[in-house]
Amino acid sequence: MEDKRNIQIIEWEHLDKKKFYVFGVAMTMMIRVSVYPFTLIRTRLQVQKGKSLYHGTFDAFVKILRADGVTGLYRGFLVNTFTLISGQCYVTTYELTRKFVADYSQSNTVKSLVAGGSASLVAQSITVPIDVVSQHLMMQRKGERMGRFQVRASPQGRGVVAFGQTKDIIKQILRADGLRGFYRGYVASLLTYIPNSAVWWPFYHFYAEQLSYLCPKECPHIVFQAVSGPLAAATASVLTNPMDVIRTRVQEKQHCRVRRRPVAGRVLACVHRGRHHASRTRAVLKEPAAAR
Repeated sequence: MEDKRNIQIIEWEHLDKKKFYVFGVAMTMMIRVSVYPFTLIRTRLQVQKGKSLYHGTFDAFVKILRADGVTGLYRGFLVNTFTLISGQCYVTTYELTRKFVADYSQSNTVKSLVAGGSASLVAQSITVPIDVVSQHLMMQRKGERMGRFQVRASPQGRGVVAFGQTKDIIKQILRADGLRGFYRGYVASLLTYIPNSAVWWPFYHFYAEQLSYLCPKECPHIVFQAVSGPLAAATASVLTNPMDVIRTRVQEKQHCRVRRRPVAGRVLACVHRGRHHASRTRAVLKEPAAAR
């Protein structure tokens, strides 16, 4: 175990695996419920053209709440919960990779950097297909077509149940793009989340260490952790948000026509539209983005 200014780093061999996975899933679900409305708002801000519908995070929140109610803020949530699987794969890969890298380097920064990037690679391979479906569901609005696909409605005008909508979206993706449609934006996701994860963990430990210098010795470790997490997330968001905008637009493929453009063209076409609004929203999502 490493000890830097009383900051204890718990490694894989110190974990109670049963508690780790049970409590990990429970806590992650609680976090998802809390931040999912911001995830939905971020997605809509990134995809919309300029300020055609929403003028910022608060404006989007109010308009969605008025149009669709509370359920509108959780559109696509049930599908998104399947990414909990990738979250557990993420933390397992992260811890095992740290243990492996420790045989070659004792630097906590090196271990965090390599483990974070590796964990993101594994997680995104599972997450991207779920994200593609979830994001299309997020773009559904009552009486309006924001996304590339539109779910069916019942003759009475009521929306179908969530899993009926999901089935519609899956069929339309398969019909339009085949299986590769579920991996739309996979490369952009890797270019977004591998750096995000690789940056988040070193900054998390860095901020925790710096806070330990500034705070009294009797200050609880949990205070360092509670403050370091948001600081690391905000730092990673600022650095990686441009690629996150590209990833969302490639996966939803509505306003940015990027299928035949090289990566540089995608950057020029997409990044300047919506990244500033979305970065403010994304900064509230306080877990490594790659673990979603």
